[in-house]
Amino acid sequence: MKEKAVILLNESKTARWIALALIASTMFFAYFFVDVVAPLQNLLETDYKWTPEVFGMLGGSEFFLNVFAFFLIFSGIILDKMGIRFTIITAGLTMVLGAAIKYYALTPGFTETGLSNWLGTFITWVPSSAKLAFFGFAIFGIGVEMAGITVSKTIVKWFKGKEMALAMGLEMAIARLGVFAVFRLTPIFAENGGVSNSVLWGLAFLCIGFIFFFIYTFMDRKLDKQMGVSAGSTNPEDEFKISDLGKIFSNPGFLAIAGLCVLFYSAIFPFQKFATDMLASKLSVDIKTAAAYVSYFPIGAMILTPFMGYFLDVKGKGATMMIYGAILLTISHLIFALVPADSFSKVTAIFTIVILGTAFSLVPASMWPSLPKIVEDRYLGSAYGAIFWIQNIGLLAVPILIGWALSASNPGVSEQIAAGIEGVKYDYTVPELIFAGFGVLAFILGFVLKAIDKSKGYGLELPNKR
Repeated sequence: MKEKAVILLNESKTARWIALALIASTMFFAYFFVDVVAPLQNLLETDYKWTPEVFGMLGGSEFFLNVFAFFLIFSGIILDKMGIRFTIITAGLTMVLGAAIKYYALTPGFTETGLSNWLGTFITWVPSSAKLAFFGFAIFGIGVEMAGITVSKTIVKWFKGKEMALAMGLEMAIARLGVFAVFRLTPIFAENGGVSNSVLWGLAFLCIGFIFFFIYTFMDRKLDKQMGVSAGSTNPEDEFKISDLGKIFSNPGFLAIAGLCVLFYSAIFPFQKFATDMLASKLSVDIKTAAAYVSYFPIGAMILTPFMGYFLDVKGKGATMMIYGAILLTISHLIFALVPADSFSKVTAIFTIVILGTAFSLVPASMWPSLPKIVEDRYLGSAYGAIFWIQNIGLLAVPILIGWALSASNPGVSEQIAAGIEGVKYDYTVPELIFAGFGVLAFILGFVLKAIDKSKGYGLELPNKR
């Protein structure tokens, strides 16, 4: 009697797209929380007495533990050793815990606590609310980056040899929708309860995202059972070894992609945190209106990323797409830096924001599906962890750099805003030129990656779909 052939769950289009929808929805909520206070820089200055340096430090604090305590490296190792289910639940719980701490730091009652008084006894120029918010955001940062690498490996698990780049593109598009939502909703939440109310909504959304992660684990367990994967079933030759980290960091293709990653993301995510105040200053509009303009940023990414993923699946040209993305990135920031305020209209602002979003569709959509072509599956999670760790170095340092550059190029402005003087605004020329410089370096490194691909034969310019 013939045994009935088992059809793997990831061979079902319906199943694998449901799996993608679950994990992508959680990343939507995670991205919402990442920038939940980004449109509220002015409120943090007036209500909490945070300077631009402190606001920049908040952005950098998300990545502090990942960089200096090497949590992202550990996250990649945990993913390869413990598997997707354990890591995805750990990531979800960590995000919720960190978000809860950040929320507590920004509640009105926190300033009256003994903890607030104790935190105020050192580094006195940083408010106590900011110090605890930094700590909470750093905890959240461990979770969100752990979730990011786990989601990447999960998509490879379900879509390798199929619509992998399309799936990664759709996941990124859904996550970017969280950026659209935050710039639309956060100012409204703040109008009805201040900054802490916006953070509370972000925390609630993360709890919903954790539920989606938990539901996904049942699908993952079923697929592993079909594939015969269980504890102790792995061939010793296929297991991850610590020595594999040396192979990752000595791989020239990995190093080039990691360099592109840190340059590109350093010109995107820190920009999002300052973009609302930048447009409010340049266009002389209120924060809510400026945030609405910034919300158009992910539109280009949301629309184009899935198409770019499909193109990469069937046509390839991954390294070339990264170069085009770097060009658009540089042009966008140069427009923000060099077009005078008198000539900078609402149409110019939205057009430039959308162009920047388009750059954001070209590079990640081609970058993340390229990594499985460069490293072996058995240490893919550690490779994603390592590349995110390198990325986090930039994301830690650049917001602090931008906050410092903003204050240094606008002497006395921060003190006037904190004092409630109306009509005072920042000039963002220097920060925008810094962002543009990252784009130029990414453009050069894109050609280096193409040369490495040609010599090593990674196949970055070849289609993903078999």
